[in-house]
Amino acid sequence: MAALAWLLIPLVAAIGAGLWGSWANRNRRTAGDGTELAGYTRFREAMEKSRSGT
Repeated sequence: MAALAWLLIPLVAAIGAGLWGSWANRNRRTAGDGTELAGYTRFREAMEKSRSGT
């Protein structure tokens, strides 16, 4: 019976690792890069203005 308990420990750990891996690798719905790209565009335009203004 003790041998069965020692075999169940890795089995439970493997099942837990599989569940955690599938949860960590799930597809998350994100807003996308639209806001970051818009911010970068504003930054680039501001840099172009400061370069041509000098």
